[in-house]
Amino acid sequence: MKIKVLGIPFDANSSFLRGPYLAPSRIRLMATEGSANNYSEEGKEILAGRDYQDLGDLSFASQNSQKAYQQIKAAISKAIADGSKLLSLGGDHSIAYPVIEAHALKHGPLHVLQLDAHGDLYENFEDNSYSHASPFARLLEKGLLQSLTQVGIRSLTQHQREQAAKYKVNIIEMKDFTMGFISVLKGPLYISLDIDVLDPAFAPGISHYEPGGMSSRQLLDILLAIKLPIIGADIVEYNPIRDYHDMTAMLAFKLMKELIAKMA
Repeated sequence: MKIKVLGIPFDANSSFLRGPYLAPSRIRLMATEGSANNYSEEGKEILAGRDYQDLGDLSFASQNSQKAYQQIKAAISKAIADGSKLLSLGGDHSIAYPVIEAHALKHGPLHVLQLDAHGDLYENFEDNSYSHASPFARLLEKGLLQSLTQVGIRSLTQHQREQAAKYKVNIIEMKDFTMGFISVLKGPLYISLDIDVLDPAFAPGISHYEPGGMSSRQLLDILLAIKLPIIGADIVEYNPIRDYHDMTAMLAFKLMKELIAKMA
């Protein structure tokens, strides 16, 4: 089975800072200009052209949210039509709405693991239904998810708690974090990885600093512990404008390797 990588440099639905549109190219750059080799922690060498096909980046003629949603959904549907698995590189977290919807239309309602500081469950954030604060509300209201497990959350509002209860979202807040949730995950699994699940000390290249997050080691241990088949994944919300000496770019590149290795 093929694994593909697609860059989605779109961040017009960001509620605070722009910059994640620069992420896909910066993450790829670490393969040649970074300090690491191409091996995953479990010993698999991950090479473009051999272990995955890089589809490049989508090009957006418009910053219109609805048009971008339609374009992303169509591109993802095309990429996975042959049964390939896909890793999407955002972009802000709004891309998860069309990306995961396209996967659900291909595979049926999905089990999703969301690694994130934020719930992204707002019914209508700042009068933008496509906001990066709302993708999982859109997916849940459409019945596209069999289950949603959110891990690392540390910013829930009362509204988001009500949304989580309404849609039966399993939330492991960072203050209550243990690895026990892994044993009850169901598959096939889609992983949506927001870089800000990490404490800003480990990932300075993010728009929304939310102290109290997990370490890079904790995040890697989560990925390594998952034994379920993974049908797709995304890495979102890396903001190169806020990065420091490519610290977060290198971390995102490592996470990219680990996710590709897991999908393989």
